[in-house]
Amino acid sequence: MGEKVEADGSGLSDRQKYREKMRQCLTVLGRLLEEERFDRPKNLMGLEIELNLTGSDGMPRMMNAEVLKRISSADFQTELGMFNLEVNVAPHRLDGRVFDQLAEELRAGLGYAQRKANEVDAGIVMIGILPTLGQHDVVGENLSDVDRYTLLNHQMVAARGEDFTLDIEGVERLTATSSSIAPEAACTSVQLHLQVRPHRFADVWNAAQAVSAVQIAMGANAPFLFGKELWRESRPPLFEQATDIRPPELKAQGVRPRAWFGERWIDSAYDLFEENLRYHSSLLPIVDDEEDPKRVLDEGGLPKLQELVLHNGTVYRWNRPVYEVADGAPHLRVENRVLPAGPTVTDVVANAAFYYGLVRALAEDSRPVWGRLPFEVAAQNFETACRYGIECELRWPRPGRGGGITTVPAVKLVRDELLPLAAAGLDAWNIAPADRDFYLGVIEGRCKRRMNGASWQVDTYHRARDAGLEREPALAAMTRRYSELMHGGEPVHTWPVGFPGPSAK
Repeated sequence: MGEKVEADGSGLSDRQKYREKMRQCLTVLGRLLEEERFDRPKNLMGLEIELNLTGSDGMPRMMNAEVLKRISSADFQTELGMFNLEVNVAPHRLDGRVFDQLAEELRAGLGYAQRKANEVDAGIVMIGILPTLGQHDVVGENLSDVDRYTLLNHQMVAARGEDFTLDIEGVERLTATSSSIAPEAACTSVQLHLQVRPHRFADVWNAAQAVSAVQIAMGANAPFLFGKELWRESRPPLFEQATDIRPPELKAQGVRPRAWFGERWIDSAYDLFEENLRYHSSLLPIVDDEEDPKRVLDEGGLPKLQELVLHNGTVYRWNRPVYEVADGAPHLRVENRVLPAGPTVTDVVANAAFYYGLVRALAEDSRPVWGRLPFEVAAQNFETACRYGIECELRWPRPGRGGGITTVPAVKLVRDELLPLAAAGLDAWNIAPADRDFYLGVIEGRCKRRMNGASWQVDTYHRARDAGLEREPALAAMTRRYSELMHGGEPVHTWPVGFPGPSAK
């Protein structure tokens, strides 16, 4: 439904009519959950990766429409900024050699896209935030020419009522303003989907929330924005501020941001959809007059709940609930939106293997971690991991029956406790031992070297500065070297820091 929105807002509906339809959608979702009218899970996982376009100089290229035309594949789509693309991988069953299969498909698809982009002096870079982006690159004029983006920007700017403010203090401090949501386009992510049964949804979502900090610690890959070194994973604070439609007085009143970690463990998927409706006004109040969801359900049909689905897509939880009707049946998914893109296909697939294995093990644990870890501690862990990356220390339940919370370095927690859990989870998915050992071995390698994408970027950037390069040339040189190694394909913990000889200059 959102795809058909006109840029001038002509598809927007009467607010009162829309509000009533949303309440009806939520009621019907509650009935669907109570009556268990959902597809049986097929152990399906899905993957989306957002990408950046750069020139041979490492600078952003605003030409996704031209590159997409050359790629000419439904697997590749536009994203918010003209320097963005997104690749979608068809759902796969979690078993056997699925991770090697995913890696092979991604390498083939990205290699083809890279060759097509090269035809117009552009290239594809998988990275959390492109280090060479300037504030002048993320402006309204560089939003992709797609009606839903135009209208979403218009609605968010109107709701905000003033410029968006960016203020991120990390190693350095960045302050900036924007008259549009375009800075959000700097955030390029990986989304991991997992279809789950309704009665298992809360356990899977709670487990995903609990491990979000660990995902960031291991996978951080966005330490720079607009030339400043900020957090090791600067996407979350940037995304929250770039989409924050709350003027200061509403923020002071406790109105929730649209990008948020959440505030409690849940008992049902219903909790999340209900919170989204209760806490967040609609940005795209479009009514589907063709569906009466209650009547559809009463007649034994499958309601699409279009209004609820569209609204849910404009609330940017790091673990988002998804309702969809596909192949003749409704299903629920947990969409994990925590990870940055890159650095390599091997790293992306290793992050996925670690996540799917760990969430399976924790969701089935007889002593669930969310029963021993206060939610506010999980939220603080997430921020700590974003700030300090692989060097962070996290608060985590003590092993054994003694109880309590302890502070432990993330690399120690992963190596001693979470990697064995992830391995057990992958065994429960019937993942082939070769895939399990190889991809979890990549995570272990990062722990041993204390090296992920963010730490490589920072170390290599400072090598360039120490060699005499000014800030912008150093970032460009680092980005070119990153791109070269990314396309080489070896996992990031094996990358040499710095530059091969004098080519940085």
